[in-house]
Amino acid sequence: MLNNLKALLNNLFKKERVIHNLELVQDFIVISLCIGLFSVMLLRLGDMFFSLMHLHKSQQIISDILFILIMVELFRLLVIYLREHRISLGAAVEVAIVSALREVILYGILEIQLKQIIGVCSFLIVLGVLLLIRLVISRLSKTDSSENDPKSSMEEVIL
Repeated sequence: MLNNLKALLNNLFKKERVIHNLELVQDFIVISLCIGLFSVMLLRLGDMFFSLMHLHKSQQIISDILFILIMVELFRLLVIYLREHRISLGAAVEVAIVSALREVILYGILEIQLKQIIGVCSFLIVLGVLLLIRLVISRLSKTDSSENDPKSSMEEVIL
């Protein structure tokens, strides 16, 4: 009886088992976030269509469209996480760029102080550099793998 209890406790607290259970809980949280995000997207889309009928300010309509695009990108980021269990740097940077541009459009470029404009511009430059670095690294890794694998270099020529 005591040996069975020890075996059960050892089996429950094995490192791989604990990690697997934590990943399942994490996946459940991400799925819940996806469902909530999708619901909010549908609600905002409905609100946007009703505001189009009443001809509100075009600035508000553009802001709503950009907000929905941000939510779509966040949804895509969560789906990538569920598939691959990693965060896509490209998708995260794209969300940040659209979010920054939405804020500028929402407040209007003429109403924002110079310090904030400089901050947003430097933020966008850093995000652009991150995208360029990601692009260069991905191309270098493809070049390295194709040099080691003659079949993949032939596939690139064919494609």
